[in-house]
Amino acid sequence: MIEEISLLIDQYQAWLKEKTALREINNNYIEITTPFIDRHNDLIQIYARRENGGYLLTDDNYTIDDLAMAGCSLDTLKRQEILKTILAGFGVRNNKGALVINATKHNFSLQKHNLIQAILSVNDLFYCTESYIKSIFLEDVTAWLKQIGVRSISNIKFSGQSGYDHVFDFGIPSSESEPERLLRVINHPTKAKAESFVFSWLDTRDVRPPESKAYAILNNQEKEISPSVDQAFKSYDIISMHWNRRNQFSEQLVR
Repeated sequence: MIEEISLLIDQYQAWLKEKTALREINNNYIEITTPFIDRHNDLIQIYARRENGGYLLTDDNYTIDDLAMAGCSLDTLKRQEILKTILAGFGVRNNKGALVINATKHNFSLQKHNLIQAILSVNDLFYCTESYIKSIFLEDVTAWLKQIGVRSISNIKFSGQSGYDHVFDFGIPSSESEPERLLRVINHPTKAKAESFVFSWLDTRDVRPPESKAYAILNNQEKEISPSVDQAFKSYDIISMHWNRRNQFSEQLVR
């Protein structure tokens, strides 16, 4: 099994390198086009320049500006709190609307990975429309877990086999009847989000107890989830938990 998972991770990293394109846009910045897509189905681009003997990586204000242009301004106190929490989980800073992170030649890949994951997560705030902002999905999940008596640790981070850090929204310790359970909340399930979680799980599970389980908690309140998303999770032993069927999973999370 270890050899099989190691091969899958190697294949992922080879795919990532093959699908990444570089372009020098001036003497200071290199444009990095990644294979990850945003909500417009456009490839996510970040920019790198030398700074203080290392590198500065940034989205050049694109993510937050794009949300604002779509009517999802992040200027309310609640949204600013959510933004800070998301960015802190990946070690990313908000520099006057630009998402930035510093890197060295030794951790460049890790920091690039963290910036992309932060962009994907912040981009998801678009689906917190005015009619839905009072009921942020993560808050709904947190309240439900507390209501049914789940003892969990929030915003838990593990370093995977590749050295990349992966953040899970909740970790439930093992018990006499259930193994460790790692949960990620996905407000707007897409193929890109599924692929990101699959990699996090593949990279993490070999450094966790062998019986550990992964759950994807999927918001299907406003839109049905594509069968391809569920199939992607099923293929890698991730339990796909649709929000409208959450009570079916109560017992296995509480125990």
